[in-house]
Amino acid sequence: MNYRTLGRTGLKVSEIGFGSWAVGGNRHGNSYGTTNDAASLKAIETALELGCNFFDTADVYGHGHSEEIVGEGLRRGGKLNDVVVATKVGGNFTSGETVMDFSSQHVVNAIEASLKRMGRDYIDLYQLHNPSRRIINDGRIFETLDRLKEAGKIRYYGVSVHSVAEGMACLTNGKPDTIQIVYNFFSLLQNDNPAEELFPSALDNNIGIIAREPLANGFLTGQQRLDAKYEPGDIRASWPSNYRSHKISLAESLRFLEQPGRTLSQAALRFVLDEPAVSTTIVGIKTLEQAQENLAAAELPPLSQSDKDRIKRTLFG
Repeated sequence: MNYRTLGRTGLKVSEIGFGSWAVGGNRHGNSYGTTNDAASLKAIETALELGCNFFDTADVYGHGHSEEIVGEGLRRGGKLNDVVVATKVGGNFTSGETVMDFSSQHVVNAIEASLKRMGRDYIDLYQLHNPSRRIINDGRIFETLDRLKEAGKIRYYGVSVHSVAEGMACLTNGKPDTIQIVYNFFSLLQNDNPAEELFPSALDNNIGIIAREPLANGFLTGQQRLDAKYEPGDIRASWPSNYRSHKISLAESLRFLEQPGRTLSQAALRFVLDEPAVSTTIVGIKTLEQAQENLAAAELPPLSQSDKDRIKRTLFG
């Protein structure tokens, strides 16, 4: 495993991190199907053995269950306080219905609940979970995070965003230490590809970039099929069939990246890691086998220039 510096935090993090959305299970919907807690714990154990030291979760994943599993897995591995743990706040599910809530009172209550679930005294990186640009620009939420930092509840804080504009707003505000955003092969097709403006600006400002969804919700594994039946609670079940088929078609066109010793998933991870602004990419892991395959991408060489040129030609047709 290789390690990179997470921007101005100075934290050394594994360049491939453990994405913990799925291990929260689909009981409350908005996940990736059913999970087995024993398998999840084994995946965390395997990730630790392979050198992963960055674990990203959120309180809303499984309504706290993901945080519980991460805490238990790290405790069993004897690494509870020896790795970098990141979680998120913003989805208030205490009433049984999830609503976006970035009020100071909710954030203060939420951090205590997250700490209790994970069995920790502090969170290394506390992230706002997809706040609006208005909330970012307003800036008052960062005063609450500063107070939590002063109280020793968190070490650093960042923001998970949907768009480049929101990421740029974080840079303008100057308070967040990190920005988390989607980045994968399909980002090349977007009008607001993060690599074009956000990433260079983040580098200039020494802000850590956490790239999420490097496998595009599983579509860049090459294992999704047009006739796939998704379980209730799997977010992909609600996506239009033509949207899924388009993703599958694009992934199939990239099969040329597979070669002995490199799967399509690993090539997708290498693409993200080849971006110098990226401190770490968090890949969803549910099983021991996924941990082994995904983390092994760190040991592979960068994609060749001919690969990169062909990727662009293929995606743009």
